[in-house]
Amino acid sequence: MKNIDIWVILIFSALIFVCGLAFSKTGKNMKSYFAAGGALPWWMSGLSLFMSFFSAGTFVVWGSIAYKSGWVAVSIQWTMAIAGILIGFFIAPKWRKTNSLTVAEYITNRYGFKIQKTYTYLFLLISLFTTGAFLYPVAKIVEVSTGIPIYTSIISLGILILIYTAVGGLWAVIVTDVLQFVVLTAVVIIIVPLAFDKIGGVDQFIKLSPETFFNLVNEEYSIAFIIAFGLYNLFFLAGNWAYVQRYTSVATPKDAQKVGWLFGALYVISPLFWMLPPMIYRILNPNLVGVESEGAYLLMCKEVLPAGMLGLMLVGMIFATSSSVNTTLNIAAGVFTNDLFKHFKPQASDAQLMRVGKTATVVLGLITIGVALVVPLLGGVVNFVLSLAAVTGGAMFLPPLWTIFSKKQTGTSMLSVTLITLLITGFFKFLAPQLLDITLSRSAEMILGVAVPMVLMLVSELYLIQTNTSQDTYEAYAQKTAIGENVYEDDSDGSNKKGGRVIGIGVALTGALILSLEFISTSLIPIVVGVGAAVCLLGIFIVYKNKE
Repeated sequence: MKNIDIWVILIFSALIFVCGLAFSKTGKNMKSYFAAGGALPWWMSGLSLFMSFFSAGTFVVWGSIAYKSGWVAVSIQWTMAIAGILIGFFIAPKWRKTNSLTVAEYITNRYGFKIQKTYTYLFLLISLFTTGAFLYPVAKIVEVSTGIPIYTSIISLGILILIYTAVGGLWAVIVTDVLQFVVLTAVVIIIVPLAFDKIGGVDQFIKLSPETFFNLVNEEYSIAFIIAFGLYNLFFLAGNWAYVQRYTSVATPKDAQKVGWLFGALYVISPLFWMLPPMIYRILNPNLVGVESEGAYLLMCKEVLPAGMLGLMLVGMIFATSSSVNTTLNIAAGVFTNDLFKHFKPQASDAQLMRVGKTATVVLGLITIGVALVVPLLGGVVNFVLSLAAVTGGAMFLPPLWTIFSKKQTGTSMLSVTLITLLITGFFKFLAPQLLDITLSRSAEMILGVAVPMVLMLVSELYLIQTNTSQDTYEAYAQKTAIGENVYEDDSDGSNKKGGRVIGIGVALTGALILSLEFISTSLIPIVVGVGAAVCLLGIFIVYKNKE
């Protein structure tokens, strides 16, 4: 990596940090701090959802699959597009109609604090480990790319993220997510034509590709795997507490629909651009084996990107992956403050709740840094934690999600399904290998984690219908929250305009950075100049549309 790439990383990191701090005075109460006033523009929320779901694994893991298996990597990611579209039609508006700040608040309103408390403790515990696992690979990218020691990278990135997340709340998360989307999109658009040009064009790519390179599925990634993976992503996107926040923070159920549709539309288009560079690199260098293939995307970038652009690509990947960290920190602190502290201190003032919310963000951030620091000492713990997330995801997210469509489910039935699923999946994860000599593959773990809660919820629903269980709990909840009505209280206090302006300024500066890199290098590659100019003009347009 050249010095100019390191400077680009530092400059863009500073830009992200400043944009996050720009919202230090916008969080006047819980709703403005943890829900951006409850009237977040749908396109911002949709882009943030897209980036929160994104990680460096998109380029590393899926890039490796694309290098080895070709179009299969696109097929797998298209399941996320289907999930987003289904969520837009059927699930996102349902969550918005609950008029709840968090999933925990919905559970409290529907089933009471005792049920919610158990879910909240489980959520916070799992979140701390998974967030630490997300922070570690981000720091690893920094170490490999720049040579900065892993511990220094973890502490520096962790502190940077927790500061702007604690200071700016959800607005800081949203704005930095949108900036990261623009950077990655711009760089990827530049890479694809340069990569094709490197091997002699599209015709050469098709001609020299392996025979099965454009098959939609293969033996390893079969139709059954893709269906199971698609169901897992559907439940994960629809029920993960951090992602539900994107559906509940917009103004209306119709806007919540648009959030899901935008996510789905982006996952129809983006895998085509993301997966082409490692596929093209297979033509350029077909000799990568084993874990070497995980670097196919970055190796293609090094082949074609001009000076400075590799740094921009890396910093985009770093902060895009960090989006998973700041998103989870924000929702975890929100759940702690809104659904635990506020329950015990119902008379707490807005100022006191804000202090608790920001303190919770800092404390949770420090714990996250601590977990990430332990990761190198424990060897394969990252894979373990990601596997743990697959095992616990269905148990945690599907039962509450099911209840927004069911009038029969009770708090006991919902919590029972969660706990029974955790016991079953936990047994096969931790005990079955020793007791029964049965070790599940990652695919089998995922299928088990989805199938068990689905079957249990279905059996529970049929039993409750058969026994004609009373709907009094639901009726009381519906009356209390006026479910089905569009309760729209715009508490954004002008933050939407300010958020748009900050995004516009950040986008314009990013475009200017791309253009300046071209002029510094004197290469003047037309596609780079064109993308830089387009990004710059887009930023100016966004600022104009959001002027006071």
